[in-house]
Amino acid sequence: MTSLDKNSQIKHGIHDNLSHMIQQLIQVFLVGLTVGMTRTVLPGLAESEFGLASKAFMSLAAFVVVFGFVKAAMNLLAGYLSDRFGRRRLLIVGWLLAIPVPLLLFFAESWSWILWAMVFLGVNQGLCWSMALNSKLDLAHANQKGLINGLNEFSGYAAVGIAGWLTALLAEQYGAREALLGFGLLVIFLGLWLAISKVIDTQPWSQLHHELHRFEQAKKGETEQQNAMNLSQALLYATCKQPQLMALNQAGLVEKFIDALVWVFMPVYLLSQSQTLIEASAIIAIYGVVWGASQLITGPMSDKWGRRTLIVGGFWLCGITSLLFVWAESIWLWSVLAALMGFGMAMLYPTLGAAVADFCEPNIRATILGVYRFWRDFGYAVGALAMGVLAHYAQSVVWPFYFVGIMMFISGLWVFLALRSPQKPA
Repeated sequence: MTSLDKNSQIKHGIHDNLSHMIQQLIQVFLVGLTVGMTRTVLPGLAESEFGLASKAFMSLAAFVVVFGFVKAAMNLLAGYLSDRFGRRRLLIVGWLLAIPVPLLLFFAESWSWILWAMVFLGVNQGLCWSMALNSKLDLAHANQKGLINGLNEFSGYAAVGIAGWLTALLAEQYGAREALLGFGLLVIFLGLWLAISKVIDTQPWSQLHHELHRFEQAKKGETEQQNAMNLSQALLYATCKQPQLMALNQAGLVEKFIDALVWVFMPVYLLSQSQTLIEASAIIAIYGVVWGASQLITGPMSDKWGRRTLIVGGFWLCGITSLLFVWAESIWLWSVLAALMGFGMAMLYPTLGAAVADFCEPNIRATILGVYRFWRDFGYAVGALAMGVLAHYAQSVVWPFYFVGIMMFISGLWVFLALRSPQKPA
C-alpha cells in the first residue's frame, strides 16, 4: 500500500477540515489577544507606572526591541522544529511559556521586569502564531494560501486591536497592572486548555501535500527541485540566493516598522496631543481591526489576481499615511489615517506570506516560512531601535513617522522591481 493510499482518509481543503480550521483560528485569535494587551497600556503608562521620563525614547523602544529579537529567533526555530516534532507540541509549549507574562507585568518593580516579560511574550508569539498558521496551511488546498493567510491574520490582528482597546478600558476601571494580570491569565489558560483538549497535529496533512506534489512531478517527468534543507541552508537560500525571496524577506522586515511605530510611538504621540488613554487606544484599535478584517478580502484577492500589486500598493499606502499622521490635528482625521494604514497593512501582510509560500515546495515550506517570519519579526527590533535612536537624538516623537514613511516607499519599490510581473499563486 502506498503512502497516498494510507492517507486516503485525509483530505485537504477548508470545507473538509472546517472544525480543525475553526480551532486554529481561535488559537491565533487568543495569541493576538495576548500581545494586544500590551499595545496601548504599557507605552501609555510607562511614565506613571514605571518612572520613565517623558522623552526616554530608547528605554521605551527597548521592550519592542527585545520582543522582536526573541520572536524572530523563535520563528526561525519554530518552522524548522515543527517539521520534525509536530505542530501541536510546540503550540502547547508556547502557551506554557506565556504564563509568566502577566505575572511579570503585575509584579514589575522596574522597567527591566517588563523586558523579561517581553522575552516570554516573544517566545509565545513565535511558537503559537507560527504553529497556528502552519497548521491551517497544512489543512488547506495548495491554491488557498492567500485565503488562509487572510483568515489567519484577520483573526490575529483583529484580536490585537480589540485587546488594546479593551485593556485600556479595564485599566481605567481597575488599574493597569490588575487589568493586564486578569485579562492575560484568562486568555493564556483558555488557549492552553483548547490546545491540549481540542487541537490536533496536522503533520499528516503536510506529508500528504508533499506526496501529492511529488506525484504530480512524477507524472510530468520532473524531479523535485528543492531537497530538504537544514536551518542554515534554508536561511542562506532564502536570504541571499533566491532574488524573489530576498525581496520578500526585506519587505517583511520593513513592514514591521509600521507596527513598531504604532506600538511604541503612536500612543506616546497621541497622548502628547492631549488625547486620553481611551481615545488613543480607540484610534490604535481602528488600525488593528481594519487591518484584521480587510485581510478577509485582500488574502483571497491575491490568490485570484496575483501578489505584486497588493504588496506594493500596501507599502506605499502605509508610507503615505505615516507621513500624514503627524500633520493631522483632529481625532477624526487620525482615525481615518489609522484606518487607511490598517488597510495598507491588510494589502501587503497576508500577501507577503502567501508570496513566500509560492516559492516553496511543500517539503521545505514551513522552514522557508520560518526564515521569512524570522526576518519579518526581526523588523520589530530593527525598526524600534532605529526609531528610538532617531527620536532620542531629535528629542521628538515626530521623526519616527517620517523615517517609517520613507522606508515603506523604498521597500515597496524593491518588491516592484523584483517581482517584474504580478506574482500568481504556485
